[in-house]
Amino acid sequence: MRLLRIHHSLRLLTLPVLLGGAALLAGPAQADTGPDFQYVGQDDRVHGLTAPKGCVEAEGGGTRAVTNKTGGSATLYQGPRCSGRVVGVMRAGDVGQVRPFFASIRFPVTR
Repeated sequence: MRLLRIHHSLRLLTLPVLLGGAALLAGPAQADTGPDFQYVGQDDRVHGLTAPKGCVEAEGGGTRAVTNKTGGSATLYQGPRCSGRVVGVMRAGDVGQVRPFFASIRFPVTR
């Protein structure tokens, strides 16, 4: 009886290990999926935008992280509807912080 319990416990431990191994076998292309633009908002939650185009309302900045994995630059504006002062421009691949804050972002419109 004792041997069966140990065997059962080992079987339960191997499932997460196998699932983790499958994720590693998927390679970096699978691990790199997700939002093209990601930021921590004024609400302290992570927000992600996939294939953003044109002007997008987004409230973030301060000491919060911003990541641009889009194919182009993102211009961050202090005002809504891409108005007011430009507080930063993040090129493709940039990761950083935008200060003081932003309320909207303009992305290139591609066809």
